[in-house]
Amino acid sequence: MTEQISQEELNERVAILRRFRSLLEEQRAKFQEYLNVLEAQERKIHIEDADAIIAHSELETQIVGSIQALQKVITPMQKLYESSHASTYNPHEAVPIMNIQDELSALQVRVLEQNEKNRNLLKSHITEVRAQIAGFRNPYRNAHSVYADRAESGMLFSQEA
Repeated sequence: MTEQISQEELNERVAILRRFRSLLEEQRAKFQEYLNVLEAQERKIHIEDADAIIAHSELETQIVGSIQALQKVITPMQKLYESSHASTYNPHEAVPIMNIQDELSALQVRVLEQNEKNRNLLKSHITEVRAQIAGFRNPYRNAHSVYADRAESGMLFSQEA
């Protein structure tokens, strides 16, 4: 049995569906952008470009902030979408939404994997740099300063006077 709904309610449901879908597509685009930044950051880690790594980290922070802001809007929109379609749920209408959500989930997994890979690369790079620093030898470490023998130099000046 199909339930009859008013045109106004139908328009509202369509508007909710469109807005929910656009938010999901926007979030998917942000995650793709985030993944691109992480991949570029990996290349910069390999060539040891510190300035670029810092720039990518700052960009990464901005993208994560926008993803979190989008998620704050998507969560209530998803609940609204589910509640508005609960009585007349049509699986064919939900297919595009489910496809976008599946793509979004796959992107999230790839982002997490790339993020972990970059973290491990940075950790190993930091370990290598620390080992290099520890291996440095200061050629002046045991050398005596010309100013270290003040007592003797003070005597020279007092004898001349």
